[in-house]
Amino acid sequence: MTGRTDATLARDVARQAGELLTALRRDPPPGRSLRDAADAASHRLIADLLAEHRPDDVVLSEEAPDPRARLAARRVWIVDPLDGTREYGEDGRTDWAVHVALWADGDLVAGAVGLPALDAVHATDDAPPQLAGPGPAGPRFVVSRSRPPAVATALALDLGATLVPMGSAGAKAAAVWRGEVDAYVHAGGLHEWDAAAPVVVARAAGLHVSRLDGAPLTFNREEPYVPDLLVCTPSLADPILAWTTRHPAEVISR
Repeated sequence: MTGRTDATLARDVARQAGELLTALRRDPPPGRSLRDAADAASHRLIADLLAEHRPDDVVLSEEAPDPRARLAARRVWIVDPLDGTREYGEDGRTDWAVHVALWADGDLVAGAVGLPALDAVHATDDAPPQLAGPGPAGPRFVVSRSRPPAVATALALDLGATLVPMGSAGAKAAAVWRGEVDAYVHAGGLHEWDAAAPVVVARAAGLHVSRLDGAPLTFNREEPYVPDLLVCTPSLADPILAWTTRHPAEVISR
């Protein structure tokens, strides 16, 4: 990894973490919850690799205390060592991911989403091409498998869309740039480590990314929280945002 760009480093870190998680899933450690062991092992690997190759950078991880030094830092890696822990622990499911993103000087600048069960890593240095938009059967909205937001149901009803439940935020965003769905609609909140890598890769892929009201997303905030999220093909951005503008109460109530 010596001398590699930030995007390539993100890709390699996500790939190595994914290989570790795949091995643990195939041969679970004795005497400990697979999910807990996997979260901890993936975090250690990612933290060690970033410390080795970007020793001056700060790391914000779901699996470690919030390093408050990040608020004054120029470069902060925002990582989720295992996004979709529930799905990871269920045999046969592929909708779990590894998130590695870099925030620098005010915005996300590089990142990768690993989908180990699909043997795929999508990164900003080789993002998928911009997609055309919904087919004749109408748009498909991917939503949380465990808590689909009411706003997505109402929006889908008005726009004639089909809801597709799925785990991991990274898997849901990837489903948009992979052409499996047309939009990812989320309300009810995410942490920055859930959203940062999916957002930066989606941007690189030419997708529309914003809050549900169209406001831009910001990261490395004092409270690392993202209230809501829209990732969609460019052709759907206007109709979705027009709907949320007409129905602000729906968006607020989630």
